[in-house]
Amino acid sequence: MRPTDLVREHTIYACVMGSRAFGLATDASDTDRRGVFLAPTALFWRFEKPPTHVEGPGEEQFSWELERFCELALRGNPNILECLHSPLMEHVDDTGRELLSLRGAFLSRRAYDTFTRYALGQHRKLEADVRTTGAPRWKHAMHLLRLLTSARDLLRTGELHIDVGEQRGPLLAVRRGEVSWPQVEDRMARLAAETEEALHRTPLPPEPDHARVSDFLFRTRRTSALTGLS
Repeated sequence: MRPTDLVREHTIYACVMGSRAFGLATDASDTDRRGVFLAPTALFWRFEKPPTHVEGPGEEQFSWELERFCELALRGNPNILECLHSPLMEHVDDTGRELLSLRGAFLSRRAYDTFTRYALGQHRKLEADVRTTGAPRWKHAMHLLRLLTSARDLLRTGELHIDVGEQRGPLLAVRRGEVSWPQVEDRMARLAAETEEALHRTPLPPEPDHARVSDFLFRTRRTSALTGLS
C-alpha cells in the first residue's frame, strides 16, 4: 500500500492548523492540514513497516501514524499537542474521537520544557535575522509570541487553547512590523517569566498518563488485527 493511500483510506482524525486555526489568518494565508492515520495492524507483520508519517497527498498536508503521534504527544511536542486542540476539525471517526478524548492524558509539566526549548530555538533564529538583515522575520516573531502565550496559559489553567482570541490585533501588528524588535523582545521576556512562574503553581501532573494512552493504542491495534482477519 502506498503511503498516500494510508492517508486517504485510514485517516482517523484530520484538522486545519497554522494561522487559520490560531485565528491569525489573512487573505494570503495557506491552509495547513494535519492528520493522524491508523496503519492496519497486518502491515506491521512484514519486514517493511508502514511509515511513521506521510506528506500529502494534498498540498500543505502532513499526517502521522497513530503510534508516532501518541509518542510525540506524550513527550509534549508543541506541534502535536496543538494539533489535538485545533478548533478546525475536518474529519474524525470513532477511533479519532477516542484519541481526542485523551487530550488531557497527554498534558503534563513536560510542556514547560518542550515549549520553552522550542521557543528558545525560534528566538535564536530571530536574533540571527536581526544581526544579518537588521530585522526579524515578523511573521515568525508573531508566532513565537503566540506560542509563549499559549504555554503560559496552559501551565496556568491546565488546558490548551490555540485560538488567540482578542490577541489577534496586537499579534497581527507585530506581523506587519508595526512593533519594534526591542518591544517584541520585552514582551517575549515577560511571557517567559510568567510561564516560569506559572510552572510552580500549575495544575498539570508531573507526567502524562502513559497507561491510558498505551491501553488505547493496544486496543486499537488489536481491533485492527481482528478486523483484518475476519
